[in-house]
Formats: sequence, structure tokens, C-alpha cells
Amino acid sequence: MNRLVALVQNETLKLWLKKRFFVVILILLVLIPIFTYAEYKVVENHADHFSDWRNRVLQQIADIENTLSSDRIPEEWKRSRRIAVQQLQYYLDHDVNPSVPSGVTFTREFLDNSITLFIPMLILSLGSDIVSGERTSGTIKMLLTRPVRRWKILLSKLLALMLYVSLTIAITVLLCYLISGFVFGYGGWTAPVFTGFEVQGSKVSLDAVYIIPQWRYLLMQAGLCWFSAMTVAMLGLMVSILIRSTAASMVTMMAGIIAGTILSSMSSSWTSAKYLFSVNLKLTGYLDGSPPPIEGMSLHFSLILLAVWAVAALIVSFRVFTKGDILN
Repeated sequence: MNRLVALVQNETLKLWLKKRFFVVILILLVLIPIFTYAEYKVVENHADHFSDWRNRVLQQIADIENTLSSDRIPEEWKRSRRIAVQQLQYYLDHDVNPSVPSGVTFTREFLDNSITLFIPMLILSLGSDIVSGERTSGTIKMLLTRPVRRWKILLSKLLALMLYVSLTIAITVLLCYLISGFVFGYGGWTAPVFTGFEVQGSKVSLDAVYIIPQWRYLLMQAGLCWFSAMTVAMLGLMVSILIRSTAASMVTMMAGIIAGTILSSMSSSWTSAKYLFSVNLKLTGYLDGSPPPIEGMSLHFSLILLAVWAVAALIVSFRVFTKGDILN
């Protein structure tokens, strides 16, 4: 046990000395203020044109309904817009502002928009070369000649990677709240948020809808973001073992994630695409009732599928790392 702890400390120190985690923090420190300013301008423009939030929501509903009359819009897009109209009308009927500007609200929106591409890219920058990088530098030979079982070495790398994934999600949430709260205020923790919308075809079932405080909703979002990010990290670990080149392993994972983002908006008629991991990364969409990219998908389906992908990646990783020829 003590040896495993020492190995984890060693792998954690390796990732720390690469300074990629500092680069991740720097990227967040640069981009979050930009997104905060963009959101501030949106709020400012809405304040100029609408006297209260109800008029703004009514205008959103009217704009969406106008687009539904166009024959140029695909039926898949019309389906998502019809669902949005029903959800906005539900907020109106219950006199709840769905977008009260605050640091918590901005953090929610940031996580929802970054879960499929931005956060996975940050995770890949941390661990996509955790094994292939040591092959390139030659340190893997020295590591494997030590009197330590290979599975312990790989487990230590996995635990160190899980630690940095958790830190990345936590720091993303913290920086979003601190930076955006300076502009929009640090309140809003107890603001009511509706969840439990169930999409059935082009209609929304409101039977299971209930109100939760915004802090609880944010915790649920952060947990789902962590789950998606951890799946990407485990797949990245597998690719790093299977592909010897650092650049090739990183490009392979980037291509898979970007392809999933594209397929999510184009593959509604290709039902088999729902079994791809990258199509299921947007777990937070199930909380606010966003229509899934492919019919038949649900929160339970996506969670189970991502778990299967992650477990399969771990099985392949440990099998190849412990039994395969890693040195050559």
C-alpha cells in the first residue's frame, strides 16, 4: 500500500512538473472573463429593450414560433424549438424567471455549454500522453525495470489522472463563479430552478417536473460534468497506451470528440450513433429538458453507455499494459 501511495505521488508530481495544469488554469483565466463580458452585453441589451423578464420570454416564444412557420428549417430543428416553447411557457405559467443574471447562473450556463468540447479538450491536454509521452522520452523503460508490478504503475497513473480531472472541474466551477459574480453578483444560490422535464417525441411531459434550489442544480451539473470528463480521461489513457506517438494519441482523441459534437447535430436519423461515447457526453442537457440528439436516449442510457465505454477502456488499458510489449 505504501508503495502504491509513493507511485501516485510520483505520477502526480510528474503531471505537476509538466506545467500543463497551470496552462489549463491560465486558459480559464483568459476565456472566462471574455465569456462573462459577452454575457454582460447580452444582459445589458435585454435591459434596454425589455422592461421585465416576462416580456423577454414572451418575445423569445414569439421569435421561435415565427421560425417554425418556415419550410427551410429541418424537422429535427423544429422539434427542439417546439420543446423550447413548451418549457418557456411553463416558466411563464409558474412566474419563475429562467435566467436571473448571477454568478451561479453564469456558471451553470458555462458548464452546460462546455461539457461536450471545451472541458474534454482540457482533460486531453492533461493526460492524453500519460503513457505515450514516457515512451517518447524513454522514461518508461526505467519505470518498468523497477521491482513493481505493472498494474500498480498503471493504477498510480490512473489515480493521479483522476485527481487532476477532479481539480479541473472544481477550479472551473470556482473561477466561473468568482469572475462572473464580480459582474453579476454572488447571490442566486437559492433561486428556483425547474428540472425533471421528460421529452416524448416533440412534446414535453411536465408530470415529473419539480423545483430545486440553484445550488443543488449546480452540484448536479458539476457531478455530470465530472462523469463525462472522467470517461474521456479513461479513453485517453487507453489511446495513450495503444498508440506510441504522443501527437497521434492526442489527435485521435480530439478527432473522436469533435466528431461526436458534429454527429450530435447531424445524426438524428442514424440511430446507431447513440452508442458512440462522444454523442452521449452532454449529460447536463437531461437536467433542463433539452431534446437528446437521437430519439431513445435518456440520462440513464447515457450514464450506462459512458460507464461501459470507461470500463472497457480500463480493461483494454490494463490488459495491454501488463501483458503487452511496452518497452519496444
